[in-house]
Amino acid sequence: MSIDDSRMPTGMPAPTPATPPPAAEPQTDRPAGAWAALRPLLLRLHFYAGVLIAPLLLVAAASGLLYALSYQAEKVVYRHELTVPAGERTVPLGEQVEAARAAHPDIPVTAVWPSPEPGATTRVLMADPTLAEGVSLAVFVDPYTGEVRGDLPSYGSSGALPLRTWLARLHVDLHLGEPGRNYSEMAASWMWVVALGGLALWIGRRRTARRSLAVPERGLTGRRRTLSWHGTVGLWTVAGLVVLSATGLTWSRYAGENIDAVRSQLGGATPAVSAALDGAAPAGGGHEGHGGGHGAAAATGPDIGIDRAVAAAEAAGVTGGPIAVTLPAEGQAYVVKQTDTAFPVHLDSVAVNPADGRITDELRFGDYPLLAKLTRLGIDAHMGVLFGLPNQLALAALMTGLILLILWGYRMWWQRGPVKGRASGPGRPVRHGAWRQLPAPLLLPLTAVAALTGWFVPMLGLSLLAFLLVDIAVGALARRRGRPAAG
Repeated sequence: MSIDDSRMPTGMPAPTPATPPPAAEPQTDRPAGAWAALRPLLLRLHFYAGVLIAPLLLVAAASGLLYALSYQAEKVVYRHELTVPAGERTVPLGEQVEAARAAHPDIPVTAVWPSPEPGATTRVLMADPTLAEGVSLAVFVDPYTGEVRGDLPSYGSSGALPLRTWLARLHVDLHLGEPGRNYSEMAASWMWVVALGGLALWIGRRRTARRSLAVPERGLTGRRRTLSWHGTVGLWTVAGLVVLSATGLTWSRYAGENIDAVRSQLGGATPAVSAALDGAAPAGGGHEGHGGGHGAAAATGPDIGIDRAVAAAEAAGVTGGPIAVTLPAEGQAYVVKQTDTAFPVHLDSVAVNPADGRITDELRFGDYPLLAKLTRLGIDAHMGVLFGLPNQLALAALMTGLILLILWGYRMWWQRGPVKGRASGPGRPVRHGAWRQLPAPLLLPLTAVAALTGWFVPMLGLSLLAFLLVDIAVGALARRRGRPAAG
């Protein structure tokens, strides 16, 4: 703050400037050059997002942490259904399907996940009309004896059981349905902005030792110590947070539609093997095949059965790792696909004619468009299945880091010192109106990029516009009261 000497009585010495308030940045943090114009804006944006969006990020991080740990928890909670004593020989897959059908004769079988490893059960999926959309009844069968071990609801292609499904819904929509998805989309829309903005602010700080960029400084106290930990942990987690933000947006309601449209325009849509039988005999329901024709729209033609269909797929190169078999309905083929998402992935699939075992269509993961491959790998990494247990542990560590970053951020706000007139409480926010200080050559392209990004990611754009309006309103109110607008 400057002092107007013209208002001082003549001959009076100029007063000594007051001690800078706690909110003031240290001398080493003052930028120089073009960075000086942009840094206050980033500080203000980082502050708004930290105060108003961080609670959503905190919920997403906590629920994401629980979800990352749910894979191992499922193995413990549902060990009776998932595991059996390993035997020497397995019964035919068709007989395992018949055992599941005998346990639930009124529910059609739609797919089968054969035992993926010794000691694991076979999962027979049924279209139970009493369950929600996207949820199947999974019947677990001992592949060595044909005994039914139990049944549980199974969600989606990941086969999430009730525990993981509940945590997944908590993470996605807080169990509030479609309205609740706005929370997760808002969090995903802002996480990359907060992460990259924080990275720029941290790298842009002046420091006496380069080591302090990546390692917390020793001997610091108070707010500077908190900032040191906040900055260095943020540096180590920023890449993972950006990836999680980008992949999370692919599932979002509004931005997800735009992302899908761009992927389609660029030829990056995920392909799928065709199960249609062009002029071939319709899928049969012959009992002699032990597993054919148990779909919801089964026909009465010949059926080679699920065991021969799997053998035909193996002969066509669908070997290695776990597989999933979709049973044929009217005019459809068996679809046998690999489901090994652990890197390197095995995701080849083929369609098998149920009448004679011929391969009617095939799709290799190597033939996916590059964008489709990257999308698949990114989503699998987000879900914690790309590298198995190491992926899940990495996600847990990343979510723990995000939780700490948020808590440190709020602590720094408190450590700035209370606003004048208060005995305690959070400090003043970063001075507003920074966007008006930007030179036109920087403001115009920045505005264009913000507008385009806000249109493509609507939850980000709307909230950013709200922040701007609040910033303008606060500044106008402060000027009306005749005092500096600190926020």
